[in-house]
Amino acid sequence: MPYTTINKSTDHFNTKLWTGNGSAGNAQTGIGFQPDWVWYKARSQSYNSGLFDVVRGTSKQIYSDQNSVEATYSGVTSFDSDGFTLGTDAGGNQNSETYVAWNWKAGGGQGSSNTDGSINTTYTSVNTTAGISIIKYNGNGSNGATIGHGLGVAPTFVMIKRTDTASNWIVATHANAFGFGRFTYLNDASATITNSGAFNDTAPSSSVITLGTWNDVNNSSGTYICYAFAEKKGFSKFGSYHAYTANTPFIYTGFKPAFTLIRGQSTTNWNMYDNRRFGFNGKDAPLFADLNNSESSDYDRIDYLCNGFKIITTNVQLCNNNTPHFYMAFAEAPLVGSNNIPATAR
Repeated sequence: MPYTTINKSTDHFNTKLWTGNGSAGNAQTGIGFQPDWVWYKARSQSYNSGLFDVVRGTSKQIYSDQNSVEATYSGVTSFDSDGFTLGTDAGGNQNSETYVAWNWKAGGGQGSSNTDGSINTTYTSVNTTAGISIIKYNGNGSNGATIGHGLGVAPTFVMIKRTDTASNWIVATHANAFGFGRFTYLNDASATITNSGAFNDTAPSSSVITLGTWNDVNNSSGTYICYAFAEKKGFSKFGSYHAYTANTPFIYTGFKPAFTLIRGQSTTNWNMYDNRRFGFNGKDAPLFADLNNSESSDYDRIDYLCNGFKIITTNVQLCNNNTPHFYMAFAEAPLVGSNNIPATAR
């Protein structure tokens, strides 16, 4: 069996850096594909993180650090064949300020309705090769309602945001000690919650995600966006770890990470690292999904290695022996390619 079917990770995920100019039509190129999901964050100033996707449409912005309703801003004004174009929103294009965007490829467009669940989705845009699905749906308020994701395998990491009114982000993962009887909020640092109201205490199947009756995921008049990820060997990894002291543990992913999102089960922030902002190692200056802060001045927390990452700090954000931490990671390049020989360094 091949180690991975994805020899070039940047066909499905890539990070982009730029400096704003304050003018509409600021095109960002060089991503290598049309991104279907763009998550951008100011580095040099304190602005909210903006999330845009092709399923909801251009300029439809939600914030990872807010529970606010979806808004129409001139953030990402088009999704282009090799990147995206910015408007004048200061959160992504203030003159002379620096920014980062993390970009994922789903189905290459808005997609179509998925009828696998008891709720027919409005649109589902899915990339089965990379295990990425973007789902827009309207809730029905029924406990145990299901939505189709189209991945063909069960997703291991799910994020849901209600868009028509103020509502918390709901995040759940299969990762080890965590499951779909538990969830956490993306927009704040609250501890993990044990409650069946979000996912009916039911893990996703190869075709559907099961919902509870919480307003954050399934109100009968609610409109929602869901980002669902299935683990793909050599490209993505979703797991958990315990860290007791600096330089322990090493977390094996099977690839050198290009991006990691990490938080603890207790009251910690969502730490975001990548391989572009400070060279090829992610260890410097985290950003936070649940805060509007500029880049942190706290350095040397994490090391990206050829087949995983290592926690090199005792900071409780990443190292707390009283609680597990969970993470999502995407690859810079796989360790072994589909022909079972070592992947070429990139």
